[in-house]
Amino acid sequence: MQPVVETLSGLERRVDLAVSLDDIEKEVQAQLKRVARTAKVPGFRPGKAPLNMLERSHGPGIRYDVINSKVGEAFEQVVEQAKLRVAGVPKLEPKTENAPEGKLAFTATFEVYPEVKVPDLSALSVKRAVARVGEPEVDRTVEILRKQRATYEPRADRAVQDGDRVKLDFTGKIDGVAFEGGTAEDFTFVAGQGRMLPEFEEAVRGMRAGESKTFPLTFPEDYAGKEVAGKQAEFTITVKEVAEAILPPVDAEFAKSLGQAEGDVEKLRADIRANIEREVKLRTQARTKASVMDALVEAGQFEVPKALVASDTQSRIAAARQDLKQRGVPNADTVPIPEDLFSAESERRVRLGLLVAELVRQEQLQAKPEQVRARIEEFAQNYEQPAQVVSYYLSDRQRRAEIEAVVLEDNVVDFVLSKAQVTDEEVPFEQIMGTA
Repeated sequence: MQPVVETLSGLERRVDLAVSLDDIEKEVQAQLKRVARTAKVPGFRPGKAPLNMLERSHGPGIRYDVINSKVGEAFEQVVEQAKLRVAGVPKLEPKTENAPEGKLAFTATFEVYPEVKVPDLSALSVKRAVARVGEPEVDRTVEILRKQRATYEPRADRAVQDGDRVKLDFTGKIDGVAFEGGTAEDFTFVAGQGRMLPEFEEAVRGMRAGESKTFPLTFPEDYAGKEVAGKQAEFTITVKEVAEAILPPVDAEFAKSLGQAEGDVEKLRADIRANIEREVKLRTQARTKASVMDALVEAGQFEVPKALVASDTQSRIAAARQDLKQRGVPNADTVPIPEDLFSAESERRVRLGLLVAELVRQEQLQAKPEQVRARIEEFAQNYEQPAQVVSYYLSDRQRRAEIEAVVLEDNVVDFVLSKAQVTDEEVPFEQIMGTA
């Protein structure tokens, strides 16, 4: 007989289940007999303990497992007969009223997957990120590499400017009282790198060795040090040394220091350009993919299973706790992390996952072996021995699966771009590289 599945609301369903007490008891006795063959009970040789004694010691656990197994089988039968796709884990509750004689009755409440309709892709508006790499971009990168290898020479009468290394003493007070972390001696930093708060850097800029200054500084509301966040402090600083940055010349030695064995500056610039182009390609692809996915999820309006959203939320909370542990935060396992922080993004992720899966199914966008290999070979170019990287990824199932997932997303993005209304968006080099 076709099972009766009750629709509660939206994707939520309910069904009654019943399992035979006789079937449960037969299975319990069969398992007890199997246990009895090897059970070690004090006072008895192995396999010779009375069955009624094993019933007392092992029966409750076996009976619990058998009931769970039988109820699970009954639920699976209902799901198969009704042709349902269950989302998440069903909630089972014992049913005492109107229970069939000789049976254990339960009510299973669960959610089903929604009918996912892929939106009209031709109506989507998508931005494709474009960034250009030319000689000016190579020049800027070379300059950054020079600054990373700078040496510093103290200058007796030099006023602090961006790029100088400054050594100073400072004392910070709030309401006239020094606070923890607000005092240091021989503290060094490079001006203009953004390591210090803007008011601090502005106060130091233009000072010379031997000069002192007192100035107010208001900590941001979201400052990491919660005890001073949002408060106004008064700092007194004394500059002890101003050192000018001396950048290395772009010559053979500089090229060798960056791995160009021949010391050929032009080959170094060619290598730098190739690396920049690879990185820019990855970042523009990521921005374009984000635009595609945003357009998809905005257009794909359908109800999503709450169970899947809750599961994703819990996974993100667990990841957040793990991150807190790695940062050395005390009580990372118990510190309250509200679900609201992740629930909206989890719902978006679930909705997008369902949409992408349906689009892949409809359009046969699965990753092909040759695509996976090509992507691995491209990725391997970032390493000194690309062939070994390719071999490692192709032989490791988990690593290969990671690349397959990336290729599948690329296939989805390319397919959507072929159908949607696409506008090229020029992204400045500094912005795409995160140095703006």
